[in-house]
Amino acid sequence: MKTMTCKQLGGACDQTFRAATFEEMASLSKEHGKEMFKKNDAAHLEAMKAMQLLMETPNAMQDWFEEKKQAFNALPED
Repeated sequence: MKTMTCKQLGGACDQTFRAATFEEMASLSKEHGKEMFKKNDAAHLEAMKAMQLLMETPNAMQDWFEEKKQAFNALPED
């Protein structure tokens, strides 16, 4: 298992997520984002806006995803 924070994954807070794979980590982060969206959390909404801008540029989202995956893989096991 590895641990990353919302901020490390492009979010806006220090909530931690623990997962065995990056795909699981991304899923946990996505669910957290949905919760923050429902709560209309301003900081998270701003982070989501930045993500939307990334999606407008070809390959930018894929590059971002790969960068976060490499960061996950570089982390030590908990």
